[in-house]
Amino acid sequence: MCGILAVLGCADASLARRSRVIELSRRLRHRGPDWSGIHCFEDCYLAHQRLAIMDPTSGDQPLYNEDKTIVVTVNGEIYNHEELRGKLKSHKFSTGSDCEVIAHLYEEYGEDFVDMLDGMFSFVLLDTRDKSFIVARDAIGITPLYMGWGLDGSIWFASEMKALSDDCERFVSFLPGHLYSSKNGGLRRWYNPPWYSERIPSTPYDPLVLREAFEKAVVKRLMTDVPFGVLLSGGLDSSLVAAVASRHLAGTKAARQWGSQLHTFCIGLKGSPDLRAAREVADYLGTLHHEFHFTVQEGIDALEEVIYHIETYDVTTIRASTPMFLMSRKIKSLGVKMVLSGEGSDEIFGGYLYFHKAPNKEEFHEETCRKIKALHLYDCLRANKSTSAWGLEARVPFLDKSFINIAMEIDPDWKMIRPDLGRIEKWVLRNAFDDEQNPFLPKHILYRQKEQFSDGVGYSWIDGLKDHANEHVSDAMLMNASFVYPENTPTTKEAYYYRTIFEKFFPKNAARLTVPGGPSVACSTAKAVEWDASWSKNLDPSGRAALGVHEAAYEGPAGPTPAPEDSSSPINGLPQIQPGLVAGTTVS
Repeated sequence: MCGILAVLGCADASLARRSRVIELSRRLRHRGPDWSGIHCFEDCYLAHQRLAIMDPTSGDQPLYNEDKTIVVTVNGEIYNHEELRGKLKSHKFSTGSDCEVIAHLYEEYGEDFVDMLDGMFSFVLLDTRDKSFIVARDAIGITPLYMGWGLDGSIWFASEMKALSDDCERFVSFLPGHLYSSKNGGLRRWYNPPWYSERIPSTPYDPLVLREAFEKAVVKRLMTDVPFGVLLSGGLDSSLVAAVASRHLAGTKAARQWGSQLHTFCIGLKGSPDLRAAREVADYLGTLHHEFHFTVQEGIDALEEVIYHIETYDVTTIRASTPMFLMSRKIKSLGVKMVLSGEGSDEIFGGYLYFHKAPNKEEFHEETCRKIKALHLYDCLRANKSTSAWGLEARVPFLDKSFINIAMEIDPDWKMIRPDLGRIEKWVLRNAFDDEQNPFLPKHILYRQKEQFSDGVGYSWIDGLKDHANEHVSDAMLMNASFVYPENTPTTKEAYYYRTIFEKFFPKNAARLTVPGGPSVACSTAKAVEWDASWSKNLDPSGRAALGVHEAAYEGPAGPTPAPEDSSSPINGLPQIQPGLVAGTTVS
């Protein structure tokens, strides 16, 4: 994962301005420690910090078309770049970089090529022939991007807020699935899938179609010229990523370069639920497993650095980012530069435990749409910035465009949690990979209850964070929080503590406004808090706040707990994958 910075239309085009752009670009060097590049054209500057994943020897950026009139700086991976090169027969490529296709696609198709890209990306493209430029961010916002404005009329774009916050009068998070065109002077949405309108789909559930789509999503992300692995928490999502990657790794270019035994990585407090489950999955799949431990104090000691890197004061994001940040450092020390991760599944399939209380399929589906649209502010931000802090790239197969389209077209009645029918959260995904003849995972792992990452690393982690905040934030400080922090006022001592750290690094009001707010329980949106009256008295983003649902829920008022499901028994009246069909599944 790279770091990009672009400054366009500066009033000052002196050597001092170039030096300042280089200085600010260095703030992103953690994202791209392998090489630095800059292109200057009159009053426009495109800078790049490279993490070399594809074509490490010749893919330095910025990248160009044949006569270098088109310049592009890119953060991301284009998984279908070979297919796109096939459509550009008349163009001459000078590198093996997957991102070089962007310059040539623009030359061939103009601004309307972005939807042709299959991958994760943020890019700034400058056409020096008329000094026009376009900027785009991937469909879901897997890669981060910020947009700012200088007092001199300049417009700025950067992978992280820290590269432009000092020099811009105002800045915002660039919207996912959008394109900015200097010719049109504004943003427009290039990503327009059917689910975006939040209409209720009616496509019947087909487990084989869902499974094949996910396998394709994983396989295309095995594209790499560097060592890689999978983040394995032992939960359903990461375990499925590891299972599919392990099954399809043999025969790939990556296997020829780095071996056919998959590396997996997990972190937790000693004795945590994730460590036990991950070890079991790794043993089952035969991966080369790396288990890392951290203490509550080590996590607390890292908080300031974590908040500086992830650029948020959102409580649940910080809770989950800290162990991921620590694990990424360990992974990078082993020489690994790319990992696959399981983000996105809970948003697509309603996997968070609060979905147990969804009143009907309409509200269930609308909530999944809201969650996917907000991913760039939460899990995508965490997964990208926690890993990029150490020059590690995270890829997320659940957020593949084609997979999302298939999964979000399923009639949401199939996604509803129905204990009376033996359907727990994410049942449609579990069932799709529940193959008796050729099992992907042990049955009890396949049907393990949802555990949020910040909980799964060890319950004492969150408890320790709360205790630490209580020691540093007084009752009087919290009582006066609305006067000190009128925007997104913290309502707990833990939130107040994180806010003070954030404000130290990012004191401008524009920075505060990049962070979402509102009540949440077990990672819900504010709208879904209305599903259960008791939740308004227990607002906490931990999964254990889902009273009456989580097996280790916080003590508090709760309704009747659903009876445990027997995951080994057949589900009456629901489509099961027939034995022997797995062998017939094809992945192209």
